[in-house]
Amino acid sequence: MFMIKKGFLLICLVIMSMTSAVSFAATDNPYVKVDIKDFKTYAENLYLDLNDPDLEYDAFEPALKGYLKLKNEGKIQENSYLTVIDMSTSANDNRFFLIDVDNKKILHKSIVAHGRNSGGEYAKFFSNKIGSFKSSIGFYRIGETYHGKHGLSLRLDGLEFSNSNARKRAIVIHSADYVSQVFIKKNGRLGRSLGCPSLPKKNYDQIVQKIKNGSLLFIYYPEDNYLKKSFLANDIAKT
Repeated sequence: MFMIKKGFLLICLVIMSMTSAVSFAATDNPYVKVDIKDFKTYAENLYLDLNDPDLEYDAFEPALKGYLKLKNEGKIQENSYLTVIDMSTSANDNRFFLIDVDNKKILHKSIVAHGRNSGGEYAKFFSNKIGSFKSSIGFYRIGETYHGKHGLSLRLDGLEFSNSNARKRAIVIHSADYVSQVFIKKNGRLGRSLGCPSLPKKNYDQIVQKIKNGSLLFIYYPEDNYLKKSFLANDIAKT
C-alpha cells in the first residue's frame, strides 16, 4: 500500500514510465505467473495513464487486485469496467470513479453518498449488519436493474465478509436529489442514504447501462481489519 503523498507519487511514476517498460504480461492466469513487482509496475503505470488526481492510489491499487482475481475466475462480467468508491475522502468531493481498465480511461466521476450512520461529511463507521444504516466496504458484483422507490436502481451482491448481507439489507445503487451540489451548498455537506451508494441524477442512466449485470464495484476505506482479512484486496503474490 502506497503511503506516499500524491504529488510525489505522480512525479515518481512519470520518471518510472520513462525508464522502464511494463513487465505485466497478459496471460490466461496473470496473477499466478507474475510476482508482486510485476503487478506493482502494471498498477502504477495504469494509474499514471488514468491521470486523475482525484483518484487516490491507495484506493485504486487494492481495487485492481480484486478486479484481476475475479475476472480471471470468471466471477465478474467480461468487460473492462471497474468502479471504485473511495470512502476515505470527503463526501463533498468526487469519490465515485468508473474506470475502463482496458482503455485506461476514467469514464465518469462524481460525488456519492454514504450511510447516515457512517458519519457526516466523512464516513468513519461501517457495518454489514441489517438495520445499521451504515455503508459496507469491500468488493461487490453489480447485479440486475429494477425500478423501486428511487426509480431505476441496481442490485448489489457483496462478495466478502464485510458486505455479504448487501442483498438482505437492500443495499443498492440508486440516484437521489440529496446527492447534488445544490444540497451541499444549502446544508454544508452531501445528503446521506440508509447505507446505499447513492449517485447524482445527472448521467445516472448512462452509468447504469455500462455497469449493470456483472461488473465490479469496490468500496474502499483504510480499515485495518478489512485490509488484513480480505483475500481480494491482498497482494497477488500471496494468492
